[in-house]
Amino acid sequence: MQARKLREAQARREHLIQVVKDLIKKGGARAVSIRKVADAAGFSTSVVYALFRDKATLITQAMDQDLLELVRLMRQACAASAEPWERIKLAGRAYVQFGMLHPDEYALVFMEQRPHAPVEAAIVEHGNAEQDPYAYAYSLFAELAQSGQVRGGEAALHAMTQIFWQALHGMVSLGIVMGEGDDWTPNLESDGHLEDVLAVIATGIGARFAA
Repeated sequence: MQARKLREAQARREHLIQVVKDLIKKGGARAVSIRKVADAAGFSTSVVYALFRDKATLITQAMDQDLLELVRLMRQACAASAEPWERIKLAGRAYVQFGMLHPDEYALVFMEQRPHAPVEAAIVEHGNAEQDPYAYAYSLFAELAQSGQVRGGEAALHAMTQIFWQALHGMVSLGIVMGEGDDWTPNLESDGHLEDVLAVIATGIGARFAA
């Protein structure tokens, strides 16, 4: 009996998360409310509150699977090399490919203004490099520092990680918003342009944070 109840609760949780994603696609995070989610899912608001503390928690957990998939792809790509800079570039390629292949999911996680829940509200463990994409990127720059190619220290490592992340996010978000048919920006060959971006990131970070 207990196992059946747990399965039912998990099925309801997964259904509610999908409803939240659908609502965000249609009207953004501001279109989400506990009442709207309950109505769209065919549940009472008390069922929603029994599974999720509040709207912020519901939206946060709607992002969890996408974050886990992103970090999985980044880690998988990096397994092809042991050289620190090459691992960073491989992770960058995986990040951009994820965003361009999954624009709706990417936009939900990284481009949608939303209420913030405490980190413990997420299923993804904050700071765990096996689950948290930012923590994984940070670990790659820690490897680079350990190899003696850039300087270490928490502040420098966070700065390098965020420069890396911001550059890639800019590429993905412009690609999603502008698209290939936009006449205002010339459409560059994607693979070659990504290689240029990664080379500039490596050259710039290597010079700015030289050991």
